[in-house]
Amino acid sequence: MSTDTLKQPAAPSSLRLVMTLAIAGLVSGVAIIGIYESTLPTITANKARELREAVFKVLPGVSRMQALVYRDGRIVAVPEPQKDEPVVYGGYDEQSDFVGYAMPAAGPGFQDTIALLYGYLPGKKQVVGMEILESRETPGLGDKIYKDAEFVAEFSALSIEPEIVAVKKGTSTQPNHVDAITGATISAKAVVRIINETHAAWAEQLPAPGSEPPLTGEPADNGTGQ
Repeated sequence: MSTDTLKQPAAPSSLRLVMTLAIAGLVSGVAIIGIYESTLPTITANKARELREAVFKVLPGVSRMQALVYRDGRIVAVPEPQKDEPVVYGGYDEQSDFVGYAMPAAGPGFQDTIALLYGYLPGKKQVVGMEILESRETPGLGDKIYKDAEFVAEFSALSIEPEIVAVKKGTSTQPNHVDAITGATISAKAVVRIINETHAAWAEQLPAPGSEPPLTGEPADNGTGQ
């Protein structure tokens, strides 16, 4: 048998392997981008719908809403906030009278960032609703910040001044007290801290009660077509 017959196939060169991997990565990247771009409109629409539903949930009695931003020293209504521009949502009743603000807020929790929305009545200086929009808190413990109905209900008529205070469960005695959740104290206190910090950040920017921006343009409705 000749020596040539016993020769093994030559191993692919390092350059060939690198090129193969590069081409495979490029194809995969293009595919991922294509999928992302094709689904982005649906994702954006779903997030907008979820936000709208949350606004009407945290502000009882509201049937219309509009985005409000702070520009040139005052709060104004805008059709669409600029990218990364802080925004709050004004809520209005059927007569187009201002009811309150839906305030987006976010901050660190125990596991990761907690994003939430809370309703605020400036005339009463009260939080009147709270909805968790995004959370990766520990299942069975930290996720009680949105699964524990009693905890969520504490934000339905809660004084926000001088600030909200989280206390040991069962010891709430003041209108600005929130009973923390047993076993999820850090997450519960994080919700309180996030709301307090957001309120402090907007306090000097929001107009005096009674001088809020009127409803303008074509406001979003409550999803019923009214």
